[in-house]
Order: sequence, then C-alpha cells, then structure tokens
Amino acid sequence: MAGKAGASMGSWTDDHGARPRVALVLGGGNALGAYQAGVFEALQSAGIVPEWIAGTSIGAVNGALICGNAPEARLDRLRDFWRPAEGAISPTGPGETARRTASVAEAMLWGRGDVFAPRGPGTWPMGTQALYDSSPLGRGIARLVDIDRLNDGGMRYATVAVDLETGAERVFDTQRGRVGVDHVRASGALLPLFPPVTVDGRDLVDGGTASNLPVDLVLAEPGEGALLCIAVDLLPLEGGAARTLGDSLQRMQDLAFACQARRAITGWQRDYDLRARIPGETPRTVTLIHMAYGGEEREVSGKALDFSARSIGERWTRGARDMHHVIAQLDAGEIATGRSGLTVYRFQDGERREG
Repeated sequence: MAGKAGASMGSWTDDHGARPRVALVLGGGNALGAYQAGVFEALQSAGIVPEWIAGTSIGAVNGALICGNAPEARLDRLRDFWRPAEGAISPTGPGETARRTASVAEAMLWGRGDVFAPRGPGTWPMGTQALYDSSPLGRGIARLVDIDRLNDGGMRYATVAVDLETGAERVFDTQRGRVGVDHVRASGALLPLFPPVTVDGRDLVDGGTASNLPVDLVLAEPGEGALLCIAVDLLPLEGGAARTLGDSLQRMQDLAFACQARRAITGWQRDYDLRARIPGETPRTVTLIHMAYGGEEREVSGKALDFSARSIGERWTRGARDMHHVIAQLDAGEIATGRSGLTVYRFQDGERREG
C-alpha cells in the first residue's frame, strides 16, 4: 500500500506538472480526536507527508504529537496518548447507547488520564473557573512531545486560542515564534469544563470558540504552487432528525461548530474567486478536502467525553478507512489537484457530499 500510494503521488500534479504540497488541518472535538489519528495513520502508510499542520483543541494536541516527534515515532506517540483509555473501567450495558453513555458518565466523574482530572473536594462549584483540572494534559504533552523538534523539526505547526477578555484570536505558529506546552493546552481550554491557560499574562481559552477547524491559517497563506489541504472535522454538518433530548443536544453541538466551518470555507471560496479577477494577481491553486466524522448511528450526546477503549478504537479505524477512501479517489484522478482557485471536495464518513 505504501509503495503504491507513494508512487501515485506523481499523478497529483498541477497545470505545470508540479506535485502539490500537503497541509493537514485538525479540528476540535475532544475524544472524537482518535478519528484524526486514524486519518494520519492512513496518510503515513500511503507515504503522504504534510508540510505543516494547523490544529485547534484536540486537533492541536494531535498535531503536536505528529510534528513534535521523529517520523518513525509519530504513530507510536499517537497510540501512547490515546491508549490510556484502554486501562479504564469498561462500562457495560444492555446496548451500545447504554455503554457509551456510561463511559461519558465515568469520564465526568473520574476524568481521563493524560487529559483532565476532577477538581479536589471543596473547589467545586464555588471558587473555581472550571469543573476540571487540565494540568494532566500539560504533563502528557511534555512527556510525549519533543518541544525542540516541534519548533525546529521541519514540519510547520500552528494552533489558535482566544483571549478570554478581548475575544481576540491568538495564533501560535512555529514559523513566527516558539510554541510550547501551554500554547497547545490553551487551544483546548474550553470553559466551563477546563480553566483558561495564562500565556504572556493573558488568559486564553479554547480556539474552537472562534475557529474550531482552523482552515483560515492555511488558506490565508497557501504559498507558491499547488497545495492540497486536508481538513479533518470531528463534528458533522449533516445528521438525522432529533427524536430525543439527547439527539437534540448532540445535533446542536454539531451544528454550532460545523456551520462555523462551512461559513469559513465558503468565505475563502469567495476570496479566492475575487483574487482571480484582479489584474496581475498570481492565481492561487488550492484543493481543499473537507472530511467530517459522523458516526451518528452509534454516538451519544456526550460523545466528546466517551474515552472508552472500544469507542476510541472504532473512531481510529473509521479515520483510517475514510482517508484510504479519499486517497483512492486521488489516485484515480477523481479529485483534481491542479485547478486555479480554491476547489473544495466534501466527505462525511468517507462518502462524497455535494455542495
């Protein structure tokens, strides 16, 4: 597989016969982030190496695990991060919904390994900004990510957080400055679950409040030549009818972030179209593959806190499967990578979507 896909990259060319560079954008979604790990596994097995990675929240963590390790260690570090769920109590129930719901309840009560822990007695709900302590995430990042390699390893890394008081976006980009553990952790500081992270004297919170799928970071400066941008969204735009309160909660969570991503991409399409009409403007050539994880037939309303080993494994497997499906379409020439402007292809659960 690796040899075949790696060789096929020669056919992914623009109008001048040049290969596209590859960027990977990873969105937020907490426990759903195992899907992104599967996507990366498929990319690596196909010999497709991103030039840079931009991530928000759990996407920022996955991105740091990739950029901050040697190529041969990247998958192992991703597995190390997601593996602690296997040591947790495995909830059981009369069906899949009951099992997943029990797993969410377990995480809310006891936290989850390298991500968060419940506050100690006497600190909740009064006298604290958040329900959980996110310092375990900082320790996990420090243990699994080589910060020097993250900044100097050759693969560009960027993440985004939001200033709690001003609402301003704060972008941390290894091409413009040093990125550390707290920058990554700040991108996932989602109030009221997790407290703000102080960076340079400012309290920062989850970047997903402004840009849960940070395609802006890549599309604003795509660089010279053709670019293939693979954006991995963890919350689907499309879903079923809401028949229960849990369904309603799940769909509203999905829509709040998925509509944000759609608006951003639509805005960039307009921007690229306008630029193409400016006399003397060098046209940009970007192919955006927008992949979304759905899994709606199995997930529950608290899915972002379902860290059970079975759920993590299923999401990882789906991510790899869906990415292999996209790679097959690239190999077959069904996805064009050499058109001027911004060309968008949308997938959900590995299936092509229109619009």
